[in-house]
Amino acid sequence: MDRRNSLKALAIGTLSAGVLLDACKSKDEAEAAKIAVKEAGTSFTLDRQPEELEHYKKVTSTTFFTPHELATITVLGDIIIPKDEVSGSASEAGVPEFIEFIVKDMPDHQTPMRGGLRWLDLQSYKRHEKAFKDCSADQQISLVDEIAYPKKAKPEMAQGVAFFNLMRNLTATGFYTSQMGGKDIGYVGNSPNQWNGVPDDVLAQYNLAYTEKELKECVKFD
Repeated sequence: MDRRNSLKALAIGTLSAGVLLDACKSKDEAEAAKIAVKEAGTSFTLDRQPEELEHYKKVTSTTFFTPHELATITVLGDIIIPKDEVSGSASEAGVPEFIEFIVKDMPDHQTPMRGGLRWLDLQSYKRHEKAFKDCSADQQISLVDEIAYPKKAKPEMAQGVAFFNLMRNLTATGFYTSQMGGKDIGYVGNSPNQWNGVPDDVLAQYNLAYTEKELKECVKFD
């Protein structure tokens, strides 16, 4: 798999429930919502609608994956996005926790994920008489290679291909929406910068120039 270079090209949509601001709330209501967020156990201090808070509490109050399943997700995620000289692996970016949240926030993913994990273990038991997470790295990669390339996969591996596609998409989304993933691709978001104005060559191209007054009043950075 051409991992990071291919994954960076994916169109990453917002999968988790968004954090919305309601500008119409009173100051007291907004403060109450912030307190409620803290009580819900999050690090967010942004204002949320009551129904959003209730949904978040519901999603985070239960656990979907078993320890065995989560361990398998961790191994598979790190195969998809391993640690390199730029940044850490998928698990170091919190991808397993992200996927745990997503399958509860978007229940349609639960059956495909659980079924895919079981399929992966069944294939591993048939070949090596042990679960996927307990196989050697070479054994794990050998099986992954059979489902990572849809156009090359055998027809009987169709279920594994569908599962791996979902797992790869969730892993990429979780990683590249994390702080670590953002740094990996050089994304800085809305951050202040220093601008010395339009470059001289660009101004000359359009026969434009700053006035003396503008040059005197503008702040100049080294």
